[in-house]
Amino acid sequence: MNTSRRRFLQTTAAGSAVAMSGPLRAADDNGKLRLAAIGVGGSRGRYNRGRSIALSAAGFANMIAVCDVDDLHAKEFNEEHFGGKLNTYRDYRELLEQEKPDVVTIGTPDHWHVPIAIAALRSGAHVYCEKPLTLTIDEGKQIRKVVEETGKVFQVGTQQRSAKDLFLTAIAMVQTGRLGDNVNAYVAIGGAPEGGPFDVTETPEDIDWNLWLGPAPDKGYCEERRRFFRWYFEYSGGKMTDWGAHHIDIAQWALAPGETGPVKVSGKGQFPKIVPDDYNWESFLNGEASLPNGYNTAMKFNIELTYENGSVLSVNDHYTRENDNVNFPNGILFEGEKGRIFVNRGKLEGRPVDALTDADRAELDEKITELCHGKKPGGHMGNFFECISDGGLPISDVWTHHRTMTSCHLCNIALMLGRDLTWDPKAERFVGDEQANALLSRKSREVART
Repeated sequence: MNTSRRRFLQTTAAGSAVAMSGPLRAADDNGKLRLAAIGVGGSRGRYNRGRSIALSAAGFANMIAVCDVDDLHAKEFNEEHFGGKLNTYRDYRELLEQEKPDVVTIGTPDHWHVPIAIAALRSGAHVYCEKPLTLTIDEGKQIRKVVEETGKVFQVGTQQRSAKDLFLTAIAMVQTGRLGDNVNAYVAIGGAPEGGPFDVTETPEDIDWNLWLGPAPDKGYCEERRRFFRWYFEYSGGKMTDWGAHHIDIAQWALAPGETGPVKVSGKGQFPKIVPDDYNWESFLNGEASLPNGYNTAMKFNIELTYENGSVLSVNDHYTRENDNVNFPNGILFEGEKGRIFVNRGKLEGRPVDALTDADRAELDEKITELCHGKKPGGHMGNFFECISDGGLPISDVWTHHRTMTSCHLCNIALMLGRDLTWDPKAERFVGDEQANALLSRKSREVART
């Protein structure tokens, strides 16, 4: 654990008894924390998972307000689940100023995660934010700094980190040497679709499109941009940051558990036809150049992340190994000299799993408790509120998730530039490559209040 994480734990542990008593701005009559939801999606699961995480958090706290740039979304959430009693807002800045909640959930499209999270933390709230947390590597450095400054609990919605019998067991098996000393991981996360160009249409009356775009470049309203924002680099990072935030996270945790990251990135991929060869991505991401209005994230890819300890993490849209009975569209294969195991959201399998004895499983349980910072593994949202109560470190903290998202962004940058890259995980910069370093951040558009 690095110095900043240790300092965070010491600070929050020392203040936890105080934080749960008098200085809380407004516990309700039952002593519950005051909760606000920012970004709640549609009633039929459209756009994002904001609604489900907000309702999960409401089981631990008193929901007082909801914010969404779509009036219909806010109204549906308020009336269907809270009898219309919540205060509603379009602009998160007004909600934070007027309500001063103790806890905030963030379920907006990806490009809004860090700006809203920073504002919520600085307003005094603990934050549960959907993944992927960041749009750029520099955003990760920004949010990490603010969490350290405020001492608030910050949990990212990578629920796979709370799956004891699947992903946590797989990590524990790797880290306790059951696959050997030299383990590699092969990840499949699915590919992105090709689509467009799409028509720009009139903005629906119930949505503030300028506020939806927020820090991203100014573009005309398009239903595909709104509903399928994950396939636009302006707002997300395609499958690399969508499913990569889950599977790359688990694989990297198992292979390289320290506070480090890859040192080399190599591979290739395929972009939709609307993206020219040797495209100037820096100008595009800064809003200085444009592409036809269509999906622009990588459709297919095969990337290798190499770590200082020699481990390799292979990231693919679909992983196939000829003549070895390996073929899967989604999951993680860990392989070492002592055997291999496969894990996804439906199963954990392999001969090393079948060979586990009761004594082995007891040892793995001890390792899993260590992975969970001494807490009982289980509900992801429950872990967040437990940490608010006792000052502990959540299972998906900002330091490890920034590290995960850095690897996801490194993959995308390698695809954009079409060449191998050397990365310094301590300095958090590319070595001798200013063209690549220019893609660590991007310009943000100012968003005036309406």
